[in-house]
Amino acid sequence: MSISATNGDQQYDRATAVRQFDESKIGVKGLVDSGATTIPPFFIHPPENLPNSNSSTAPSASDLIPFVDLTGVDSDRRSLIVEQIRDASREFGFFQVINHGVPSDVINRTINSMKAFNEQPTEVKSQYYSRERRGVTFSTNFDLYQSKAASWRDTVQMRLSPTRPDLELIPEIFRSEALEWDEHVRRVGEVLMEILSEGLGVKSEKLKELSCSEARVMVSHYYPYCPQPDLTLGITPHTDPGVLTMLLQNQIGGLQVKHGDEWLDVKPMPDAIVINIGDILQVLSNDEYKSVEHRVLANPHREPRISIAIFLNPSKRENMYGPLPELTSREKPALFQQFRLEEFMKKFFTKELDSKSMINFFKL
Repeated sequence: MSISATNGDQQYDRATAVRQFDESKIGVKGLVDSGATTIPPFFIHPPENLPNSNSSTAPSASDLIPFVDLTGVDSDRRSLIVEQIRDASREFGFFQVINHGVPSDVINRTINSMKAFNEQPTEVKSQYYSRERRGVTFSTNFDLYQSKAASWRDTVQMRLSPTRPDLELIPEIFRSEALEWDEHVRRVGEVLMEILSEGLGVKSEKLKELSCSEARVMVSHYYPYCPQPDLTLGITPHTDPGVLTMLLQNQIGGLQVKHGDEWLDVKPMPDAIVINIGDILQVLSNDEYKSVEHRVLANPHREPRISIAIFLNPSKRENMYGPLPELTSREKPALFQQFRLEEFMKKFFTKELDSKSMINFFKL
């Protein structure tokens, strides 16, 4: 198959290979199922962009990403929870929450339903394969044609709110599970927005008033076994553009967060929800909270890695966003310019997914 041509082939036409792969609608799971023992050249990343000795997988480093227990969030423990989340958001931009009230069976059914979708025959999945930004899509790398090298994952993307797709457009195999998970995300997300507001020293309702969790998009990544995991990545280093990301992951690791010059593992823990700060929240907080680079390594295991992220964003797309007025003063001026959300998101979707944070475009 021409999409599996090697770099040694002088006739290799990258643009044609990418197009043929995309038009086949088989995804990287399809390449694995076809028995591929090497990855197509357009998935190979330059050596300088691949993990090296700066990657830390030592247990002590992995344990740095904080776990926050939400037990008693409305009790006298609240001040401690506010402090823990504030500190994690400042230092790491990532933390995991436990005892959040989402039942284990909801989490497990959601993960299993997304796994089941990806493991259907290609002819079933391919009817959803598309690069159009419609209600529900399945594809490999949203930036496949813009990126310098593709990453080893397939993705389902679904708009959840404020306008949900027609139910019949959502694959039945994960329909009820995804919608139920979204209801829990909305509830837990509102609690976290209050906690994050209090951590900034503004009123609890501040982020809610800005509609920060009202526009939600689910992005579920499926990382099948990669035959040459040292040559590619699952996802390249990037920051998330929105306000907050809430993510489920199964027990196959690979998610890493950049902290200083080190890459720290985000260790899978049953029933934990991974939370990370997005670019818009870093702007709103006037640089108090950090949106940090993260990546996913290519999966060397026969068992797939599954992740299901819901991105929480403002729904008021025509409004202007910038540092909260309560957080700026003569001593600490605004560090970012105001922008319209429409402009911000358009810029994100027209660039390659890379480590150039969106906030760099809006720094003063």
